[in-house]
Amino acid sequence: MTKELTKLIGEMESGSVRALARLISLVENRRDGWMDVMRKIYPLTGKARVVGITGSPGAGKSTLTDRMIADLVDKGLSVGVIAVDPSSPFSGGALLGDRLRMKKTSLLEGVFVRSMATRGALGGLSLAARDVIKIMDASGKDIILVETVGVGQAEVEIVRAADLVMVVCVPGMGDGIQAIKAGIMEIADIFVVNKADKEGVDRAVGDIQGMLALSSFNDSPTIPVMKTTAVTGEGVQALIETLLKSIKFQKADPIRQKERIREEILGLMEREVSRVLHRNWVKNGKLDNALKKILAQEIDPYSIVEEMVVPLIQV
Repeated sequence: MTKELTKLIGEMESGSVRALARLISLVENRRDGWMDVMRKIYPLTGKARVVGITGSPGAGKSTLTDRMIADLVDKGLSVGVIAVDPSSPFSGGALLGDRLRMKKTSLLEGVFVRSMATRGALGGLSLAARDVIKIMDASGKDIILVETVGVGQAEVEIVRAADLVMVVCVPGMGDGIQAIKAGIMEIADIFVVNKADKEGVDRAVGDIQGMLALSSFNDSPTIPVMKTTAVTGEGVQALIETLLKSIKFQKADPIRQKERIREEILGLMEREVSRVLHRNWVKNGKLDNALKKILAQEIDPYSIVEEMVVPLIQV
């Protein structure tokens, strides 16, 4: 590791926001030395509690997150926020709107907000989100809020990164059907029905509670269903109290931890192998040659992949 990176890590540990931001950018963009950084800070992680905030688009996740930040700071906690926004499938860019929504709270002492683009990743998180969580953890944050992009029932990647998951719903969006769908509705540790000032909120709460009653066992812990109106702040303090209580009494699940580490190792390996192969194939011109052959209908994509991958497999 270079002296500059070692210095940045030291400055981050001392509370430098600038150093924290630079390290996150380096790791997120996979610049030279990013793995050295992650190896160095890994022993410093494991103290922060990670809360995932997920749900359908338009449920008010960003506004709710903004309100939660202020209340957590009032309780003397330092807060890191990762807000994931979707990338354009055409340009690859992203409008990081959450940074604008959280403009005031991001200036509070002890708060660090980082917007991230999905960069084509599915499941509601960007590929580097887990690494950024670890960097914020190592920097000394007490609570890390991860607001996912909002992609519907398939948005379950957050359960592999968070200690506790909040699923945000709203009334008037087919709640009776939503409540019995698989996927996103099965990962919640807390349900939040936001925009509780709208008609149909009690029906939405009842539908979710009914779903929980059908799917739970006698020894299953009770999953809270909270009502909030994030715009006015109504119900947010009660949500924070429930959240902190759940975190305090939550016992570490060794099976879940083992599975999380397993997924992390496999995910890192897949990403790095793919990145290295892509870089090498572009550099040596094999990818361009393959494209020309496929366009000329001289070969198919499957044969190209087999041709490139088989030499890498050691029997």
